Amino acid sequence: MFLGTYAPKLDEKGRIILPAKFRDELAGGVVMTRGQEHCVYVFSNREFESLHEKIRQAPVTSKQARDYLRVFLSGASAETPDKQHRVTVPAALRNYAGLGRDLTVIGAGSRAEIWDTEAWEAYLAEQEAAFSDTAEEVIPGLF
Repeated sequence: MFLGTYAPKLDEKGRIILPAKFRDELAGGVVMTRGQEHCVYVFSNREFESLHEKIRQAPVTSKQARDYLRVFLSGASAETPDKQHRVTVPAALRNYAGLGRDLTVIGAGSRAEIWDTEAWEAYLAEQEAAFSDTAEEVIPGLF
C-alpha cells in the first residue's frame, strides 16, 4: 500500500528516485500513465495487471468506456527502476503533468501519484476546505 507524501527532484534526464517506502513494491517494475487532475499515476506491475483485467471488462459498446480506455492506456509506459532506485518519467507524461524539477509524490493506496509541487499544493489547498465535509458522503460509514 502506498502512503505518505515525499519531495523528490526530477533530474536532468527525467528520472526520479523512488521513495524508500515504495521501493519494495515497485522493485519489479512500474507502469506510469496519465492520472486524473494532471498528475502521473504509478502502479506496480502486479497492480496494473489487476487494474487492466477490470478495465477489460468494460463494454466495448460504451463510448465512455472506450474513451477512458484510450486515454488511460495510450499514455501508459512500463519502466524498470535502476540500481539507484531511479525511474524515468517519460517525456510525454512529464509534459502532460507539467512536471518541473520540484515534485511531490503521494501515496494513494493502490498507486503512487507524481505531481508538480506547485500543482499539488494548489490542489491540496483547494480540496482541504471541503475535506471534512465530504467524508460521510464519499465513503459512507467511514466515521
